[in-house]
Amino acid sequence: MTELLRRDDAGNPPRLLIDDEGGSPLRCCLTKAEAGAEIALVSYAPLRRWAVENGVEPGAYDEVGPVFVHAGECPGQEGEGWPVAHTAQRVLRAYTAKGTIHSGRLLPAGADPEAWLEELFAEPEVAVVHVRAVEFGCFQFAAHRS
Repeated sequence: MTELLRRDDAGNPPRLLIDDEGGSPLRCCLTKAEAGAEIALVSYAPLRRWAVENGVEPGAYDEVGPVFVHAGECPGQEGEGWPVAHTAQRVLRAYTAKGTIHSGRLLPAGADPEAWLEELFAEPEVAVVHVRAVEFGCFQFAAHRS
């Protein structure tokens, strides 16, 4: 994601800011910003990036939305599995290997997210699942078929 600090997926320079209170959701490491952290607001196209890596065309599903990332070095995600900072109610949006939307699920707060992902990945058509915030529909992170 460091390339987003030069030009984001909409072609704009990053908007640098200080998170005075902390808590901004960082997509680079899937944590929350600490108070006083320098962060960047950038446009991000998660399905487009996945599609390029997999040689498919996302077509109409190619969305660009705002995300926060560290403005400098990022320590990366700690551990594997569902990130602790993302236990609120979420929407799971499944895509096929061709980059088209397949299905979606509303993940209730407190539900076992790994079980819900297993259910989606049990469908052979599902290649990638985007996890999104319910409130604004913002992209949180992606889970890939292993």
